[in-house]
Amino acid sequence: MGSITLQKVSKVFGDAKVIPSIDLEIKDGEFVVFVGPSGCGKSTLLRLIAGLEDVTGGKIIIDGKEATEKAPSERGLAMVFQSYALYPHMSVRNNIAFPLKMAGMDKAEIDKKVGEAARVLNLTDYLERKPRQLSGGQRQRVAIGRAIVRQPSAFLFDEPLSNLDAALRVNMRIEISELHQQLKTTMVYVTHDQVEAMTMADKIVVLNRGNIEQVGSPLELYKTPRNLFVAGFIGSPKMNFITGKNAAALNAHTIGVRPEHVLLSTESGGWKGKVIVAEHLGSDTFLYIDVDGIGSVTARGGGDFAARAGDIVYLTPDKARVHKFNESGLAI
Repeated sequence: MGSITLQKVSKVFGDAKVIPSIDLEIKDGEFVVFVGPSGCGKSTLLRLIAGLEDVTGGKIIIDGKEATEKAPSERGLAMVFQSYALYPHMSVRNNIAFPLKMAGMDKAEIDKKVGEAARVLNLTDYLERKPRQLSGGQRQRVAIGRAIVRQPSAFLFDEPLSNLDAALRVNMRIEISELHQQLKTTMVYVTHDQVEAMTMADKIVVLNRGNIEQVGSPLELYKTPRNLFVAGFIGSPKMNFITGKNAAALNAHTIGVRPEHVLLSTESGGWKGKVIVAEHLGSDTFLYIDVDGIGSVTARGGGDFAARAGDIVYLTPDKARVHKFNESGLAI
């Protein structure tokens, strides 16, 4: 079991309400990602679940039992931090085994668990190495292995990939997703990177200033954002927001159009503009366009769309995929 329920959980530091009040249910076996900009409270919320911070108000229930006042070691959770927090003088084997040794487990059982974790994480050939002899991705796998051997009811990840380069981040995203499929254990993952959230999560929790803006699957948030904040945060490049007569024509205060939902042409279309910057990425072309009467608009075309800075292009938004928002920023 690995269910986690938050009931009106809040956290106050002095006069600052970091987490005003949150209700959230995480089901057993789910991969849940907390995402949001820096300072939104996502890491604080994870630390409250782990017991590394005391809640100011509310209850935390783990596997049906209240854990609000329990010490971190009594919650049945394992946390993987942004920094690998490995012991440099210990081998990979001893780093992974450390929590089991501290718990007084029998050596034969420790060796068995360490071997199983190393096999799952492709670390068997590295067990006798020291952390300094490993790559960043391998060190992160050792940190995960140290969590796996504890057989927790849930794993808590606090921005575990932020210290890795772009290529390693992609590989580790895949490895952690595969690990979730293998272990079928609840995972709660914090990131500021919405691409990580979209590619890994069963359920995304979008946070803003300590409040939950929306909870849903990646596609739910992409297709039906609840408000301007979620619409602008989910999706890369971000959604275009347009006000004025173009929005009023659709009975909205603001309309949102994703770059991939704009048809590009060099001949004709609904909006005319000049290309300011063109990014040719091979599979895609991203254009940043100054559109007459609207301003800056980002559009995504095919990799063979041969536009460059200074060219005149025409844009036609897909009306079926235009998002509408009222004056309060709520979807309508």
